[in-house]
Amino acid sequence: MKYVIGVDLGTSAVKLLFVNQDGEVVQEVSKPYQLYQEKAGYSEQDPEDWVKQTLAGLTELLAAFKGDTQDIEGISFSGQMHGLVLLDKEQYVLRKAILWNDTRTTKECEEIESRVGRERLLEITKNPALEGFTLPKMLWVKNHEPDIFQKTASFLLPKDYVRYRLTGQLQMEYSDAAGTLLLDITRKAWSNEICDILDINLDICPPLVDSHTKVGTITDEAAQITGLPLTTSVFAGGADNACGAIGAGVLTEGKTLASTGTSGVVLSYETSNEPNFDGKVHYFNHAAPNSFYAMGVTLAAGYSLSWFKDTFAENLDYETLLQDVGNVPIGANGLLFTPYIVGERSPHVDATIRGSFIGMDATHERKHFTRAVLEGITLSLNESIETFRSHGKTIEQIVSIGGGAKNEYWLQMQADIFNATIIKLQSEQGPGMGAAMLAAYGCGWFDSLQSCADTFLKEDKVYQPIEANVKKYSELFTLYREVYPNTKNLSKALIKLR
Repeated sequence: MKYVIGVDLGTSAVKLLFVNQDGEVVQEVSKPYQLYQEKAGYSEQDPEDWVKQTLAGLTELLAAFKGDTQDIEGISFSGQMHGLVLLDKEQYVLRKAILWNDTRTTKECEEIESRVGRERLLEITKNPALEGFTLPKMLWVKNHEPDIFQKTASFLLPKDYVRYRLTGQLQMEYSDAAGTLLLDITRKAWSNEICDILDINLDICPPLVDSHTKVGTITDEAAQITGLPLTTSVFAGGADNACGAIGAGVLTEGKTLASTGTSGVVLSYETSNEPNFDGKVHYFNHAAPNSFYAMGVTLAAGYSLSWFKDTFAENLDYETLLQDVGNVPIGANGLLFTPYIVGERSPHVDATIRGSFIGMDATHERKHFTRAVLEGITLSLNESIETFRSHGKTIEQIVSIGGGAKNEYWLQMQADIFNATIIKLQSEQGPGMGAAMLAAYGCGWFDSLQSCADTFLKEDKVYQPIEANVKKYSELFTLYREVYPNTKNLSKALIKLR
């Protein structure tokens, strides 16, 4: 039996999957690392922590493996998008990485749209300037830490840096590069025009490769630390959302994914390189060959639930916290939650908006708040689904992954709010499985990623929308959409008190 390893570099931990040729997860390991938040809106990590914990995870996997290590043929990566890693000419890290959920760059976004022009930016990158993207972070360093920026010889995204440390080879692949705001999506090349306008040296942009490309093998040092054979092929991998789509089998037109990780994502497979979403949702190169995906993002999806648990139910596990949700009626007895606790991405693109519980009264118990949080997260994701539908896309089947796929009440809630069939997979491993599938495809086990999906992925349960619930949630969704415009100015006015 042959094996591959999928490495998913998340925001809170790195998760490693050891997968055989039948798509079975033989073993999995998770290793956490620290998040640094010095000020409101700041979010950083030390890239060395990523490397240290990835190597520790690989070492643990190999220590438990009883077979022949020569049967481990490949390894590939998934990773949190947009994070900025700056390297000097010796390829040493210059500062902590600024992450996707860092919102300090509002002025830099304004600078990009002013100098490049919003319409021209959409023509080239298919996306507006948002605080989460890489380019605004780069400009922030250029504007606020000029000494560091002058030393910059290369920049990488998180998983690409970890891969560099394991191989000694420095590249970036298209699905992650598409989230930098420096890639010409259609041409699949760095944009000379944007770099010139913003006085960024094009030479700091790394070589570009496809996600299934073999970029090298394990270095001697990595082999000695982990026990991996020197012959282990290393493949470029993909952005976490692109790999999540692959790991859910979203590989053909019309397939849609709903993912509730730290952030929440609704992702739709696309074949056209000329989207018509007017920047209301993201549009990126897919990790699957010759394809794209449209994506709406809720910045604090699973994070809203973990924040609620840590703040109000610290001593409970998630199973206990959610056990009474099914006994609470739709609308949580008139309690509505908006998950804007770190700002919002789709469709509002607002770093200053903050979350709300609307309609609280003395009859509400913790279970009502819990249900309201789940409903608010899902209603936020539904805004992206409605954007897709309003632009002519048909969405009837949605594969659900992440925390939202681990609770039957939440799965039925998704079916009712999205008014679509929700598919739960037998083994839902998310982006890590997508990374493993890219390695399997790169190793030549399958002639396509779809063939790999046919072997690796199996449906577990299907949830159908309940007509009466759909009607109630449609009414609640109308109310939900009223909260943002009615709290926007209040949130801005409260900034001075944060």
